[in-house]
Amino acid sequence: MKTQLLYGKNGLEVEVPDHAFIVEPKDLPGLDEDLEELKQALRNPIGTPPLREMVKATDKVAIAISDITRPTPNHKLVPVLIEELNHVPIENFVIINGTGTHRDQTREEFVQMLGEWVVDNVRIINNQCQNKETLVNIGRSKFGCDVYLNKEYVEADFKIVTGFIEPHFFAGFSGGPKGIMPGIAGLETIMTFHNARMIGDARSTWGNMQDNPVQDMTREINSMCKANFMLNVTLNKEKEITSVFAGELFEAHDRGCEFVKEHAMIKCEDRFDVVITSNSGYPLDQNLYQTVKGMSAAHKIVKEGGTIIIASECSDGLPNHGNYSKIFEFADSPQALLDLINDPNFKMFDQWQVQKQAVTQVWADVYVYSTLKDEQVESAMLKPTHNIEQTLVELKQKYGEDMSIAVLPLGPLTIPYVDEKVPVAGK
Repeated sequence: MKTQLLYGKNGLEVEVPDHAFIVEPKDLPGLDEDLEELKQALRNPIGTPPLREMVKATDKVAIAISDITRPTPNHKLVPVLIEELNHVPIENFVIINGTGTHRDQTREEFVQMLGEWVVDNVRIINNQCQNKETLVNIGRSKFGCDVYLNKEYVEADFKIVTGFIEPHFFAGFSGGPKGIMPGIAGLETIMTFHNARMIGDARSTWGNMQDNPVQDMTREINSMCKANFMLNVTLNKEKEITSVFAGELFEAHDRGCEFVKEHAMIKCEDRFDVVITSNSGYPLDQNLYQTVKGMSAAHKIVKEGGTIIIASECSDGLPNHGNYSKIFEFADSPQALLDLINDPNFKMFDQWQVQKQAVTQVWADVYVYSTLKDEQVESAMLKPTHNIEQTLVELKQKYGEDMSIAVLPLGPLTIPYVDEKVPVAGK
């Protein structure tokens, strides 16, 4: 049978055996009147007064947004926010692009993310995680580091964070407080947030909010300089808005996580020899670094010694920026990488992504279908494939004619699980 994987902007059709198990979240239609739903959410929020009533005309307003690696529809969210706050002079707004440790965005990318009117009329800055002059120390975290956040956010009279909520491979769910920590944090703080101990904790996983140290730390730091208002959405595979969650940061985020958990957690009766997955298509599959999320989703249901095949376009390369590609040069196997990263003396940003990838590679083989050159894929200790169907034929020699196969067409937009111990968001 044929199945469509989210891949780049246009998708990828793959032929799989008829007995393959297709794992998808419950299909939700996009909202018919999404702009009106956004406005109503701002006027009838969760846990706060209506947004307009909270903001004075003289306030300096900071809006923290997700960067280009996330499909957050900020071209809809930000104009609706500004329109709702039209009593505030436009020069009083600043949009802070939550790059975390990612690269800056260009003007052209900001137009794609926000629309030309916003780019032409509102001041926009990229968070500079390594530039101490643009950061401010707001205290010390119980997790053992100084807390640096973007200075303009901290000094704003009114703080708003946008985002979208989806399953996340170590924070449980994305969105909400993650727009601030790590989105607009300093590198020193992010390094603790993403250190080997935090990422390696068994509770730091898909869909779990219970005692999850990563979620606990982002909420602790957010409480130190809390956004006054959150506007988050959920999306379907067409990247259409399916629901809106606005209001008090933690309460509204918890409500959104419960909604996503209900629709995205899919039970499988057993693990599979082979799991074919995507990385949710563009923009998440722009590079191999982000592709680790799709690998990690497949890891949840692949057998030990099994095989993961992931389709991820990687139009932005490995990427060339950051340390992801460099870290592989320090070891000759996934296990050696884990040993290196778990050494307290080893500290390089992006090590968290390599750590998650290496954990998956120790468990299963990973093939990558992408636009990357073979040597680029192999440099990350992964196996390139140019024909998923042919790779399946070859894998029959290893697993037999009746090898079990699962397909995650939407990649990490789905949380597959096997056992009965399903974590509950926000509990």
